[in-house]
Amino acid sequence: MTYERMTAAPIRDVLRLAEEVLTERLPIAKTAGDHHSITLEGGDGTVTITAHRHGLETQVHAATDQLRTSRLDLDVQYFMTMLPYQPGDVRGAGTALPGGLSRT
Repeated sequence: MTYERMTAAPIRDVLRLAEEVLTERLPIAKTAGDHHSITLEGGDGTVTITAHRHGLETQVHAATDQLRTSRLDLDVQYFMTMLPYQPGDVRGAGTALPGGLSRT
């Protein structure tokens, strides 16, 4: 599956966070990378995260070789929610909100 998101985070922060979050949550490891992408592979599958700066925003694209309901895809979606939309946004879990929303 593929996922896309715009973020205020610079490219290096996006790629560092992707490696940090996904290798912590899944049995995968970095197998390739450059200034604009990172590839992680393991028993749960393969994901490639690419990031390109467009003005003040970074376009993040994630492509996996699994189905949307796989553990890999769920954690890629989780990683994408950790990216700030605007400068100064705080990442991480906030206080619980109605309707099951828990990100700030």
